[in-house]
Amino acid sequence: MAQRRAAGTSRAASRRRWWHLRQRWRMVGVFEVNPEHEFYHLTSMIKEGLHAAIQTTMDTSGQDTPAAEDVKVEQTQEGFEMETFAGSVFSKLRRSLDITEEEYMKSLCSEDCYLQFVSNSKSKADFFITNDKRFFLKTQSRREVNFLLSNLQAYMDHLEKYPHSLLVRFLGVHRIVIPNQIKKYFIVMQSVFYPDERINIRYDIKGCELGRWTDPDKGGKRVITVLKDNNFKGQSVALGQEKSWFANQVKVDAAFLQGLNVLDYSLLLAHQPLHRDELEGKHSLANLVLRTTKSVDLVDSPTGSDPPTGPGLREAVAAVASDTTDEPQAAAEDAGEGIPLQEMKETSTDSELQEFLEHHRRLLPNCKNAIHVVDGPDQRYFVGIIDIFTVYGWKKRLENVWKCLRYPGRAFSTVRPAKYSHRFCQWIQNHSQ
Repeated sequence: MAQRRAAGTSRAASRRRWWHLRQRWRMVGVFEVNPEHEFYHLTSMIKEGLHAAIQTTMDTSGQDTPAAEDVKVEQTQEGFEMETFAGSVFSKLRRSLDITEEEYMKSLCSEDCYLQFVSNSKSKADFFITNDKRFFLKTQSRREVNFLLSNLQAYMDHLEKYPHSLLVRFLGVHRIVIPNQIKKYFIVMQSVFYPDERINIRYDIKGCELGRWTDPDKGGKRVITVLKDNNFKGQSVALGQEKSWFANQVKVDAAFLQGLNVLDYSLLLAHQPLHRDELEGKHSLANLVLRTTKSVDLVDSPTGSDPPTGPGLREAVAAVASDTTDEPQAAAEDAGEGIPLQEMKETSTDSELQEFLEHHRRLLPNCKNAIHVVDGPDQRYFVGIIDIFTVYGWKKRLENVWKCLRYPGRAFSTVRPAKYSHRFCQWIQNHSQ
């Protein structure tokens, strides 16, 4: 009897643990990484390492192209090492977004605590946000970092040709090594949802229906709800005159990812009502001048007038590939070719307009994070394409076969990149007006 009672108690405890784990998976929350938090020591070292890395970039900012030794920079701090990959390349991308090194350092290295972002992501990654919520930090596997660096030139070329691309902006790639404890790669990204003071609902859209429903959570003010495709039924993205640009830019970006043999990416989407002053200001002459200047300034290459090319980036890839202390590397299949750089021509008024259209630019709103903000007639939308590291390799091919047998006729995410791209774009077209 006592044994049965003990067994019953054990099963009840297991069910409780499983219930709490499921609750954690369902909820997406933001929690301050204060001195009592399990990641406080780690994030403090990340801040210290980033401060030194950014300072090094500032000290060498006069270089037009990254030197070989700058491709992977190792810096030893007290108790840990910080490695920075392709620092000069990402520094120039930050400048193209009008992010100065000083404000980048201030946000990432301030005394204010990072915020931990707890999500229902299937990955084992850790997510952190700077206290001002402007930049996102995410731990990555060695395979994912190697994939990014292997395709970094193509990524930069794509942003060169399409400066207003909706692809998330990667702003830095690093690895922190604490002897006898951890070795973690992490990337720094620009947050799509910035500023987020007035955002109440967020969506993660993949363009399919299987497993794409989230129960809206009402568990408290600190909980952020991220809904999915099926939650969006009956709604639309009301962009007015921007609809055509939005749908076409998604097609361009999806075609680029298809060329990299990538699938399972998402469109992050949120919206908030435009205030009266924002509605009136959109059409003022002063505002139009500022917006035009912002939009045309982004003509300048994210990689500068003399973009860094193959050799430097190849050494960065080699630096990651040579690291065999982490999990085995999975090869990125059919990475594809990069989109060639566009030559800047001598311009007149007509040729400037033609170039503006060829590079598929739009009139950006006069706000921070303008790349990820699209204003409709009444709503401001925050949009960005994220999670671009999943390659259609043999594991995904097997998963596709299994799901075809398990869910015949259903629309699931693990499909060929060409099908995924087409379906993704079709969802955007069907839900935009």
